[in-house]
Amino acid sequence: MKIRLAIVEDQPAIRQALSVYLCAQPEFECTLVVGSVEELLEALADGVPAPRLVLSDIGLPGMSGIEGIGVLREVAPGAEVVLITVYQDADRTFKALCAGAVGYLVKSTPLPEIKQGLLDVLAGGSPMSPAIARHVMRYFRPAPVAAENSLTPREQQIVEALEQGLSYKLVADRLGISINTVRAYIRTVYDKLQINSKAELLNRKRHGGS
Repeated sequence: MKIRLAIVEDQPAIRQALSVYLCAQPEFECTLVVGSVEELLEALADGVPAPRLVLSDIGLPGMSGIEGIGVLREVAPGAEVVLITVYQDADRTFKALCAGAVGYLVKSTPLPEIKQGLLDVLAGGSPMSPAIARHVMRYFRPAPVAAENSLTPREQQIVEALEQGLSYKLVADRLGISINTVRAYIRTVYDKLQINSKAELLNRKRHGGS
């Protein structure tokens, strides 16, 4: 039997490229090709057969692809969602996986690799672009002790303030410096700890990196 596939992408050129290629593959039956999660849900409510696989963008009009995962699971419990996006940051990747995405691919992924990733899902796999996989590994890897020790006392103060939940403005007020100076310190901290986001910084504390 062919695998029922739904494609959710709001950019017409990308939607057409995905649908022309994937819908022509003998393994797939494209039941839906739409521009938003809302369109997908409306079609399912009208009786369109639920897909087995959903290839969805994240940055969509209305409900995002990440938000759509939980809603889709309620109306189509058997559907597996693979997200395809331009975003490669670890924070967004982590949120997508926590929401229930089984794969995370960047839009520059060649079409044959996207197809293989979708097929891998049905074999129990979780397709992930190499750049995304590196971000995920770095997200869960504690910062090296040497990097921790390289922080200056002022940088340590800023890190501790962020870990306490303070905003950049509150950090600046506490230390008597400008917000731009706080941002400059944070960029230096990120470079030293080999991270790219506040989420990775906070994750470092959860995993005993401080």
